[in-house]
Amino acid sequence: MSLGENHTQGTRPGAPTPQAAVASNDYALGMIVDRLSHSPYWAKTAIFVIEDDAQNGPDHVDARRTTALLISPYTKRKTVDSTLYTTSSLLRTMELLLGLPPMSQYDAAATPMYAAMGTKADLTPFTHEKARIDLDAKNTALAWGAKESMAMNLDEYDAAPMLALNEIIWKSVRGAKSEMPLPIARIHFRK
Repeated sequence: MSLGENHTQGTRPGAPTPQAAVASNDYALGMIVDRLSHSPYWAKTAIFVIEDDAQNGPDHVDARRTTALLISPYTKRKTVDSTLYTTSSLLRTMELLLGLPPMSQYDAAATPMYAAMGTKADLTPFTHEKARIDLDAKNTALAWGAKESMAMNLDEYDAAPMLALNEIIWKSVRGAKSEMPLPIARIHFRK
């Protein structure tokens, strides 16, 4: 399932602000978890969430990481697991839960999310919270990057120029005068 407002429409006039779009996405996820955790399926449910792909630069998440959520009765609650996982780790954990073999060498070698899970189920359901951000907030024609956002192809994920969209989102959240950190490159080529 994809909750696509997380990608935002930049600061295109009339579209939800980046903050409203991301908050709407989060609110939708909360309602999904609420509904599933109150269902008869909850005891055997695991929900895996990757928030965003960071779009090759510092958008509203970060240039160097993304967050992942594992929501289940077997998840250790009130815990932050800082183990280095990859997308393949999520896939490997799903395979193990379902009793499936790895599909490739990448998921076979990935670290499963063992540290995030326990052996005893806590069937307490979740109740979603109301949004703390105005979900109806719209960009204005005066928003930083509005003109540039209008010229971008925002109909397809990752079709817009990444660095330009990331800067628009960064400045809409952090302020027009804030400096967006550039992506870090660790590979250097010698001549």
